Amino acid sequence: MKPDLFHAPDYYQIDDLLSDEHKMVRTAARDWVKKEVSPIIEDAAQKAEFPKSIIKGLAEIGAFGPYIPAEYGGAGLDQISYGLIMQEIERGDSGVRSTASVQSSLVMYPIFKYGTEEQRQKYLPKLASGEWMGSFGLTEPDHGSNPGGMTTNYKDMGDHYLLNGAKMWISNSPFCDVAVVWAKNEEGRIHGLIVERGMEGFSTPETHNKWSLRASATGELIFQDVKVPKENLLPNKSGLGAPLGCLDSARYGISWGAIGAAMDCYDTALRYAKERIQFGKPIASFQLQQKKLAEMITEITKAQLMALRLGQLKNEDRATTAQISMAKRNNVEMAINIAREARQMLGGMGITGEYSIMRHMMNLESVITYEGTHDIHLLITGADITGIPAFK
Repeated sequence: MKPDLFHAPDYYQIDDLLSDEHKMVRTAARDWVKKEVSPIIEDAAQKAEFPKSIIKGLAEIGAFGPYIPAEYGGAGLDQISYGLIMQEIERGDSGVRSTASVQSSLVMYPIFKYGTEEQRQKYLPKLASGEWMGSFGLTEPDHGSNPGGMTTNYKDMGDHYLLNGAKMWISNSPFCDVAVVWAKNEEGRIHGLIVERGMEGFSTPETHNKWSLRASATGELIFQDVKVPKENLLPNKSGLGAPLGCLDSARYGISWGAIGAAMDCYDTALRYAKERIQFGKPIASFQLQQKKLAEMITEITKAQLMALRLGQLKNEDRATTAQISMAKRNNVEMAINIAREARQMLGGMGITGEYSIMRHMMNLESVITYEGTHDIHLLITGADITGIPAFK
């Protein structure tokens, strides 16, 4: 395993806009990734295994519910800190960041925002510590971009609910202890339910043969007459807006995380270009290679500024869904384009596991699709600026 020599680019001195706490949080996450993720991640990706050994470390750096108040086990940090943690983790691997994103924004967030005090006390501390891992059930085999068409449903049986249906493309599902599942009641209204492993009729088969996010566990959530206690219903918000609120938080984290993947590809390509000698001089001296590198750092800088401003708006509770969609779409596209250019700069070496670039490129093919596809986010922006939704 090659040493992790990553050096983060900061072309516009954006660090000057961060607080000491922001930089401290980022340093802790960066150092942990270098020590615990970089040495094992290529092997984990080759084997298509999620390295469960890192769960404790993710909890220790505050990656699980960083903005959840300390009274529930969270770190009580602001939204910029959350973004910076996601950036550093995805610099290591998108799949590892997916694990943290799901735990934080798709499991802990809805329990904190939509749950009862009893639910918060029961679940959040164990999720924050990594003792329990969670998953989020929204996407179905026939309902991806149109989650409102879901068929997963539950019926009121008097002393419990009876849940039936299936969800797919679910990160963390194969090993999750709890799942926040979105289903329709008998009137067709969408509600969130907390389903626990061990409930009869609840199974989580794993999805195999992925070319992307290979170091992340993906699977299904299957419900066959699952008896869910009534106290496991999230009571404080219903309708499609409830799960979409969770996705806003997750998409925000992705907008930062993708920058980390891009920075890693850029840093790798820059270092390689300075060291690789062709025609008697380093390839970094050739105009076409400088063009690639100059465009990479320009796009990274623009994405950094967009994410930082979005974080400020999130801290003020003023960030809109459309603004978050714009950042997610732009920053992931930026990252995947940089990964592709960086791969070319490394030539044949770019496809090997000796470098991180090809792994990032494959991972980003999933990131550009999940949490709202690239095209759907474009149409969210289009609907916002025209007032006319094109997907209804």
